[in-house]
Parts: sequence; C-alpha cells; structure tokens
Amino acid sequence: MPPSDDDRRVRPGVLRPRFAGRLGVADVATVANAALGFCAVVAAAISPLLAARVLLLAAMVDAVDGILARRYGGSTVGPYLDSLADVASFGVAPAALVVASAHAAWRGPLFFVAVAVGACFVAAAVVRLGIYTADDVGDGHTEGVPSTLAGTLLAATVLAGVHAPAVIVGFGAVLTVAMVTRLPYPDLRVRDALVMGVVQTFAVLVPSVLGRLFPRALLAFALAYCVLGPQFYRAGEGKR
Repeated sequence: MPPSDDDRRVRPGVLRPRFAGRLGVADVATVANAALGFCAVVAAAISPLLAARVLLLAAMVDAVDGILARRYGGSTVGPYLDSLADVASFGVAPAALVVASAHAAWRGPLFFVAVAVGACFVAAAVVRLGIYTADDVGDGHTEGVPSTLAGTLLAATVLAGVHAPAVIVGFGAVLTVAMVTRLPYPDLRVRDALVMGVVQTFAVLVPSVLGRLFPRALLAFALAYCVLGPQFYRAGEGKR
C-alpha cells in the first residue's frame, strides 16, 4: 500500500532535538563535564600530567553545575545526567590515568595489574554513582568516598610530582575500595568548596609554579576531607 500524503509529510517538531526545552543551564555544564572526561581519557594516552589537568578541569565544571542548579533550579533529568557524566569524568578518566601512569614502566603481568585496578575503579564508580542517584541525592551526605573526590585525589597526586607507578596504582586500588564503603561523607560547605575551587584553578593553570604548591595544597585539602570527612559527619549528627 503506497504511503499517503500525510505519511510523507514530516510532522512538525520531529526533527527538533529531543532535549530541546528539557535541559537547564546546569545540565549544559553537566554535559560539558562528560565531554571533558572523554578528553581526559584521550590525554592519558599522550601524557598523564595533561590528563590530570583535564580531569581537574572536569571536577571544576562538575562543581559549577551544582552551583547553577541551586541558582536556577534543576531539571528532572539532571540527577541522571550528572551520574552518567561522572562515570566518564570520575570513573573512566581516573582509571585511564592509573593505567597511563604504569604503561611506560610496567610490562607483562605487572601491567595487567594496573589494567585490573583501572577496571575495578570504573566498576566501583558505576556502582557508587548508581546507588548515589537512587538513595543519596538531596540528603546532605553520601556513603563511600565520592567518585569526584577519588578522581581529584589521583589527579592531584600526579600533578604534585608523584609518578611512581606502584604509588599511583596502589592509591587507585585503595580508592576503589573506599568508594564502595559505608563511610558517611557530608556535602562540602559552600565556603570550603570555593576555596578548593580556587586551589584547583591554579593547580590546572600553573601546576609547576612554586614547587608544585597548588597541586600539593589541593592534594592535602582533598586528603584531609577524605580522612576527616566521616568524623565531621558523626560530630554533626551528635549535635542534632
């Protein structure tokens, strides 16, 4: 049966992108975060140092999308986009950084250890982000080391001048386990997030200045939150 004129006619709006009118300003930043995650993976094949800088840039954009969501409101798809973007930027990209750090120095079975750690890192990040989206969004705290923090720690470690594959791969393995623990982490206060953002900016722009001051400061800040965050959460709970 030949198609009718109505069948041949393209319905109004069919060619309009499905996301048009559904994404907010914050979602645009989220999508940019995902794209930067891909760029970090590509950069890892060129230079771990370059990959670390792109990864930190993705973390900064991730923080911006949270600020924009609070300022202008979020969309219904925002939490899902955020977790999907974080898989790219703070799951796959840090894993690529771990593997790239070992690629030049390790051969044979030892190199496959780095690949296994990277694969487990991605798996842990996916599980953690899925549970976060289902259970923790809007709670003011989360369980397990946030994937953004884990990626930031690895990137800051590389930019701080630590290049020993055993250290990077070992740290990646520790963070893999830490992401799926039940340790509670409170959301960063706005003031603390701004300070960390400023340090991150300089760590990306001028990582080598003053004896790698800014990457090392960022690493210290992130480690302090990683270690002390659960204690602050428990202290806050005790005051309620």
